[in-house]
Amino acid sequence: MSDRTEPEGGRLDPSLDAIMSERRQLINLAYRLLGSLADAEDVVQETYARWYAMSRRQQEAIESPGAWLTKVAGRICLDLLRSARARRERYVGEWIPEPLPDRTEWAGGRAGADPADRVTLDESVGMAFLVVLESMTPAERVAFILHDVFRYPFTEVAEIVGRTPAACRQLASSARRRVRASEGAAAPAARRAGIVREFKRAWEAKDVHALIGLLDPAATATGDGGGLVNAAPHPIEGGERIAHYLADLADRADGLTMLERTVNGQPGLVAQQDGVTLAVFAFDIAGDRIKHLWAVLNPDKLGPWKTG
Repeated sequence: MSDRTEPEGGRLDPSLDAIMSERRQLINLAYRLLGSLADAEDVVQETYARWYAMSRRQQEAIESPGAWLTKVAGRICLDLLRSARARRERYVGEWIPEPLPDRTEWAGGRAGADPADRVTLDESVGMAFLVVLESMTPAERVAFILHDVFRYPFTEVAEIVGRTPAACRQLASSARRRVRASEGAAAPAARRAGIVREFKRAWEAKDVHALIGLLDPAATATGDGGGLVNAAPHPIEGGERIAHYLADLADRADGLTMLERTVNGQPGLVAQQDGVTLAVFAFDIAGDRIKHLWAVLNPDKLGPWKTG
């Protein structure tokens, strides 16, 4: 491979920086498409492996390396999404997207993590948004993320999805309707943080009535243990049932510390014991009530949260 990275005179390939500068964009794209940072990193690694498997002449014939990398990464993600359905059927319990900390709270627990690789946290990585994406077909998800989030024209989306631009436009429109149907009246950021803080205090106090007051009557709570740790096998429905379930958990928890943290760009909670993160909680808040609560306990999904 030295002939590709070190041309005559032993000088570094001047195009290397341009190629590697696409890495963060690819990580951001793949995470939104797959809901897993570990899978996103694998996709980007495979994408670069395919680039460097080409000869120098083949590389130089590519007019836009960035577009080529995006196309390859998008197609790999599409293939993974198509196979994910079968994998999720074998998954123990409920599957929740991998939660991400704020840039300032990144623990460095993931080996080799580079700050440049970290995902940009905005509304397109909110847990509620990612969960809606899970309900889409692979083609819908790819077309919607590429066009609506990353602003790729449908002509380019079509090359990745393998359909006509008109068909991709329809896919994105269908996905857009799903997102809009799931959206409620979002509370201001400060109010969301306040509700999560009140929820934390009520949970620590085992105050069932206060918890019921903070939860929407039709709220759902979903846990993801991946079969590696105990978690409710199915979503718990109803604010009152969730409140009693949480109070029971608080009774059985020993030495657990709840910390207010940013989870996928939104106010959330992290449960630690002896400084080790055991669970990350994300919330969907509409008005003054919690509509959805997601608890990720699967240790394989807590890499960036392992310490700190």
